[in-house]
Amino acid sequence: MIRAAVPSFSSDSASRRADAATRPKGNRALADPRITRTSHNESGSSIVEFALTSSILFALVFGVMAICLALYSYNVVAETAREACRYAIVRGSACNSFSDCNLTPTQLQAYVQNTYAQNLGFAGINPGTTAHPLLTATPSWPAGNKNPGSPVQVTVTYTFPLVIPFVPSRTLTMSSTSQMVISQ
Repeated sequence: MIRAAVPSFSSDSASRRADAATRPKGNRALADPRITRTSHNESGSSIVEFALTSSILFALVFGVMAICLALYSYNVVAETAREACRYAIVRGSACNSFSDCNLTPTQLQAYVQNTYAQNLGFAGINPGTTAHPLLTATPSWPAGNKNPGSPVQVTVTYTFPLVIPFVPSRTLTMSSTSQMVISQ
C-alpha cells in the first residue's frame, strides 16, 4: 500500500486559499466591504415606502367607508320621507283619532326632527337642532286641500358632511320625495 504525502502549508497565501475555498461563491457582499456599507444605508427605505403606501391605502379605505356612509344616509332620507308621508296621510282634515289632526308643516317638521329621527330613526344620522336642522321635512298638498282622497307630498332633505382623508371636506344635500293619498 502506498500512501500519498499530504503537503502542509504554513504560509499566509495557503490559508487565504483555504478560506476562499470554504466561502460561498455567489455572495459578493461577504467578500467586498463596500457592498455591505451601502446596504446598511438603505435600511430606512422600507419604512418610508410603507408610510407612503399605507397612507394611500388608508385614504382609499376610509374614502370607501365615507361613500358607503353617504349611501346609507341617502337610504335613511328616503325612508324618512316615506315615514313622514305616512304620518301626514292619517292626519288630514277629517282626522278625529289623533290630537294633532289637520297637520301643519311645523308639526311634521317637529315629528321628523324629534320623534322619528331620535326615537325611531337610524344610527349615525344627526338631525341637527331646532335652530339649525340638518334633517328637514316639507309637506305640500298638490290638490290644495287636506281632504281624504287628496294627495300629500313630503320632501325630506338632509345635509351630509362628506369627509375623506386628503380630500377637501364638502357637504352633500340629499333629498327624497314621497307622495301618498290622504286616508282620513
